Amino acid sequence: MAGKGQGQGENAAKLEGQIACIKYTIFCFNICAWMVAAALFALTVWIRAEPGFADWVDILEIHAYYIGIYILIGMSIIVMVSSFLGCCSALMEHTVALFLFIGTQGFCFLIGTVGAAVLLSFSTIGSHIQPMIYDTITRLIMASSHHQPSADILKMIQESLGCCGADGPNDYIILKHPLPRECRDTVTGNAFFHGCVDELTWYLEDKSGWVAGLAMALALMHVINGVMSLVLVQALKKEEDEARTYRH
Repeated sequence: MAGKGQGQGENAAKLEGQIACIKYTIFCFNICAWMVAAALFALTVWIRAEPGFADWVDILEIHAYYIGIYILIGMSIIVMVSSFLGCCSALMEHTVALFLFIGTQGFCFLIGTVGAAVLLSFSTIGSHIQPMIYDTITRLIMASSHHQPSADILKMIQESLGCCGADGPNDYIILKHPLPRECRDTVTGNAFFHGCVDELTWYLEDKSGWVAGLAMALALMHVINGVMSLVLVQALKKEEDEARTYRH
């Protein structure tokens, strides 16, 4: 009987050590998740509030780009709150709170993945944003001959990005408009090869890449936190069962 009691005591101590290891692992991952979520929140809010970038979005009429940004702003706020819940539920070994935390991790994983996918679908080469930019640039070219504000906007876009037309200089030929001076390199005098659609999309890709990367990093952390929390729940249940058996 003494040997049996000693063996049960050793098993209990081993299980308790494993539970402590899992708890502090979850705690550390939640701290990391909070920091990544804070960085994502700051970056997405900065993109949305940046005055110069907002002007470009208004000019090009590509407000759909902000859909993914809004989703990720909301998700980052939820993650920062749920990370606090995860730390408390793990350290307190509260089973119900852990199940609630696991649910929030699944929800955040889904929303973060969707947000990143929507953002990339409106900011990369071959995405839905390119036809929108093409329509806007084409409309500006057609209106530039009789509408000075359109001509000024088109000039600003082409000079700022070093591009010409929507898909290239041939757009002016197709639309029967003279090739403007801002379409030519000031050094060589040659027309810019790339159209403004590609140049603007590459500009959007640079901004979206970091945001999507942070969102995917958070998604990985949600999976790890969810799995580790489930393991902790099972370990706590096993500890409770062993304690009940030992008492009887």
